[in-house]
Amino acid sequence: MSFDASPPAVAGLMAGTQLDRSLFHKSIPILAARFLPSKLGSLRKSEAMRGMVMDLPRLRTVEPDPTNPTGATKLVLLKASSEEEIPNPTREFLNAESEGLVPYTIELGYDYWNADDLIQAVVPEDLRDRSPTGFASTGHIAHINLKDEYLPYKHLIGQIILDKNAAIRTVVNKLDTIDNQFRFFKMELLAGDPDYVVEHVEADCRFTFDFTQVYWNSRLHTEHERVANLFSPADVVVDVFAGVGPFAIPAAKKGCAVLANDLNPQSAKYLEINVENNRVSSAVRVSCLDGREFIRTAAAGLIAHPLPAYTGPKKSKTQEAADQRRAQKLRPSSPTPAGPLRNRIAHFVMNLPDSALQFLDAYRGILCTPGTREVYPDDASLPMIHCHCFTREIDPAAAEADILQRASEKLGRKLTDYSLHLVRSVAPNKEMYCISFKLPSEVAFEERV
Repeated sequence: MSFDASPPAVAGLMAGTQLDRSLFHKSIPILAARFLPSKLGSLRKSEAMRGMVMDLPRLRTVEPDPTNPTGATKLVLLKASSEEEIPNPTREFLNAESEGLVPYTIELGYDYWNADDLIQAVVPEDLRDRSPTGFASTGHIAHINLKDEYLPYKHLIGQIILDKNAAIRTVVNKLDTIDNQFRFFKMELLAGDPDYVVEHVEADCRFTFDFTQVYWNSRLHTEHERVANLFSPADVVVDVFAGVGPFAIPAAKKGCAVLANDLNPQSAKYLEINVENNRVSSAVRVSCLDGREFIRTAAAGLIAHPLPAYTGPKKSKTQEAADQRRAQKLRPSSPTPAGPLRNRIAHFVMNLPDSALQFLDAYRGILCTPGTREVYPDDASLPMIHCHCFTREIDPAAAEADILQRASEKLGRKLTDYSLHLVRSVAPNKEMYCISFKLPSEVAFEERV
């Protein structure tokens, strides 16, 4: 026999937006076989009992016998509600080995079912196939994107997600409206505490930020890692749209020196905090400028004010303490000479996919200033550009042609040497890519009008 252990459908029974957990209750009458504990081993080995022991998920198949509180006998829950449903071989085994059959009722309540089960129960039947059971988490916040037809049930869904996930304290729904200047989504509270300042860990880095005031996408952690792996530890990395630091902080912990910029004052504020908290202050220089202005001034500014020399990957507190103890035991010696200050940019990162391609014209002539030829003497020394972007073209060849055409138009010449990486599908007709290329010398040294 199979038993329906799904929760009762309660759509339409909830009062307002309050979740009435008492409505989630189901009683399932079955039979149980009373066994001596010494006989349970033979039961598990018996072919006659195969498929006859209750196997509902998250339920024990052997329960205490309420008539024998000392544990002299146990109840084995059977997949049958009457003796007529028990096959003859099973009945013969039970007659020989058990102490008899007794009625038993399985009681299921709100605590038994998971979030997916419960959300299926609170929405109407015609919406269950597409019900929003998944969510993304950032720190202690769960965020979902509800379609219009689920909005009447949004607070019920939010409360269920909150109840069923111990690490979640706040549940929000991302709205369609987006801040036009700083590109972060507006959101509404569905359940839990109105606490939007999160601490999120990614790639062994700790990020603090106000989720309602800055852009963060947990689905991009693989892309953050991929791009960071392109950097050599001694490189200087320029992060044009740095946000709160998902590219900049891991790069700095790797050993890179970083110029990190974001136009959003809140992003720049939390970027400073994250630089401090991750102990990379000596390697990261934070600014809050328009992206185009930042690109145009970054190279000359770095030549005028170089970043510290490469001293190796950032050590943990434990490693630093061990080094200090070791140094105290050694005789004073001449300090190890520091390497050269870093004044040449190796990589530009442009993670603003909605509009980053529009900023490529800012690279025209960025090295056409006194002193840059000495720092960038040949094509090999020119920086790599990693520009994230969206395209509505789903076919890979068409997507490549679209991105290449728009990038070349802004640079003022056709790109011929580049790589294109598909980051993720954002929507049914929207893809996110990253185009990477060496900045052409004709663009970098173009005479500015």
